[in-house]
Amino acid sequence: MLTTREGGSSLRPKKQGPQLLISSRDGLALNRLQGYCQALGGVDVATRLVSNGHTDPLYGLEQRPDFLLLRVSHLWRDELEALLERPAQERPPLVVCGPLDEREGMRLAMRAGARDFLPEPVEPGELLAAVQRMLQESHALPSGGGKLVAVMNAKGGSGASMLACNLAHQLSLSGASTLLLDLDLQFGSAAHCLDISPTHSHVEVMQQAGSLDAVALRGFCGHFSPMLHVLGGRQGDLCLAQDVQLEQLEALLHLARSSYDWVVVDLPRQIDHLTGITLEQADHSYIVLQQSLSHLKDASRLLHILRNDLGVQGKRLHLVVNRFNKGASISLQDIGEALHCTNLQSLPNDYSVVSESQNSGVPLEIHAPRAPITLALQQLRKELTGVERVDQGLFRRTLGRLLRG
Repeated sequence: MLTTREGGSSLRPKKQGPQLLISSRDGLALNRLQGYCQALGGVDVATRLVSNGHTDPLYGLEQRPDFLLLRVSHLWRDELEALLERPAQERPPLVVCGPLDEREGMRLAMRAGARDFLPEPVEPGELLAAVQRMLQESHALPSGGGKLVAVMNAKGGSGASMLACNLAHQLSLSGASTLLLDLDLQFGSAAHCLDISPTHSHVEVMQQAGSLDAVALRGFCGHFSPMLHVLGGRQGDLCLAQDVQLEQLEALLHLARSSYDWVVVDLPRQIDHLTGITLEQADHSYIVLQQSLSHLKDASRLLHILRNDLGVQGKRLHLVVNRFNKGASISLQDIGEALHCTNLQSLPNDYSVVSESQNSGVPLEIHAPRAPITLALQQLRKELTGVERVDQGLFRRTLGRLLRG
């Protein structure tokens, strides 16, 4: 093990295992964290006691570590902003701990790429679990192994973005790393629904997707939680479909599937080269409609294109009736028969709860965990994955309190 102070020397003279750098301005905390991390097998643990005026935990290093465990100090804002000033591809995967209880600090840590945050006093088991998750996220996912889920409105305003955001959140709570990709280049709302302000746009990432790896992709994304990342447009940017080539989107989808367990794509209501290739490659495509004749007509036209032109058939295709009302003149049976679909699912009409959730930027699972719409989304996620949700531990509980506070 190599221990460093401030300076320009390389962290290690030669490659051993993946390297975890522990950085802190507090020597006692540094020694304590080092002792905890000795239990990590196959990991080269290095420490860095920051003792000069620089707040950047990576300042002066000739070689970037593979992973960073940062124990922030009372200067946490400067320390995290120093990391943010670095290009996303130059930031190592990160776990943050220390005296950082503020809502602003949590968001800043996620923007800097933090996979997890542990307030003090740090429990050794929680710390080791967080670091191991970070290692697994970056190195253990099989190439091309993630599932791709596309969500699209049959008619504008049916609720596809609501479903995409909350389904992605549900999947992340199942213990799966999840990317929410908003491909509505002009009017995307996924980032707003999760109260995230992207620092990089989806178009910017797609245009260089061929040269990125999993770590760089995660750095470009906004982080709602360690297991849910978001990639969408920046406010004020004007993006056109012709700004993105088909090969660039294909490269991004391949990279995303090799980097995450699930990739949920919120698609605009149109058929072009971007939506077409996404629907063709999707493992599951959810088409969202409501109980009206106009929705039924538009859904029929869209399904004809999906089935006959794009080859989306069978279990890959799901119809979701949003704002379902048992007393409506058009029943679920009518919709199933008209659209020749037996795989029909419904979400109850819970308009006020959904509206409050979207306005506050808090997913339904956190905003209203017992609401009928939330229970229906849980069931939809269970049918998709076939597994029960698992508790994500301290970070999720802390994040939930901050978002509700």
